[in-house]
Amino acid sequence: MRETDIAAFWSSHPCGEQLAGGRAREEQGDYASFFTRYDAFKYELESHIPRCLDGLDVAGRRVLEIGLGQGTESEQLIRRGARWTGVDLTEASLERVRTRLAQRNLPFDGLHRASVLDLPFEAESFDMVFSHGVLHHVPDIIAAQREIHRVLVPGGELVAMLYARWSLNYLIAIGLVRRMALAVAVPLARTGLLQPTGIVGAHVRNARTTGLFEYLRMREFIHHNTDGPDNPYARVYDSRTVRQSFPDFSLTRAYKRFMHAPPLPVHKLPGAALAGWHLWVHLRPRVRTTSPAGPRSIGAQ
Repeated sequence: MRETDIAAFWSSHPCGEQLAGGRAREEQGDYASFFTRYDAFKYELESHIPRCLDGLDVAGRRVLEIGLGQGTESEQLIRRGARWTGVDLTEASLERVRTRLAQRNLPFDGLHRASVLDLPFEAESFDMVFSHGVLHHVPDIIAAQREIHRVLVPGGELVAMLYARWSLNYLIAIGLVRRMALAVAVPLARTGLLQPTGIVGAHVRNARTTGLFEYLRMREFIHHNTDGPDNPYARVYDSRTVRQSFPDFSLTRAYKRFMHAPPLPVHKLPGAALAGWHLWVHLRPRVRTTSPAGPRSIGAQ
């Protein structure tokens, strides 16, 4: 999987845009209305996020955010006193966040187009790295965590939200319900008894291209069932795979939030701490055995 494919997908599918009618509004220059509407929608659905951010000690600390989306968490971190710097693979996201921060007169230290595999910063530049819903889309996570380790000060912290393996969404909604539905939809579409459109239609097209049985293997199916059928890469994590994938860090805390398992109507149900879709992890960098490398190539400002 090439990083350029991942960047191309997120450039054409800005995070959450379709949920708040963003593109049409932005074409009219109504950014402020879109940001307000998007934030209200997101935090009504994912009301745990502000509370999780409240638990982070960011005031006065140098915080690097990796993957910015629409800048919702970026704004919240800055409002909580962080000396914030952001990086993203896509110019689309950088434009959104730059506009958001300018409109709301929020200060920040830097905004760069860059890859987590090649961060444009000196070693030991940040007290905290924060990444919400991004690192599970990085195929070479070993290289990514090595680069995050490089830019963190000794005693710093990485806080990330990753998709949870032991969740209702992965085990039941994706692993059972959606796979069974597609196993029925593909042959019905082939006979002409079903003419699927939208998301279902996209899955049927993918299955025809890949082959139904190969597409339904979880190692393939998961990529197309987290952020849309065209999403090129996604992975789920538990505490064991976090430790394996972040060998330069020690896992100090892990907790789950957000009952989410479409098409199952579970959002208002209890049980997120046990079966939630969002796995928040806190990691501390292990002591370096060698001196950290120097600065990487500089990304676009």
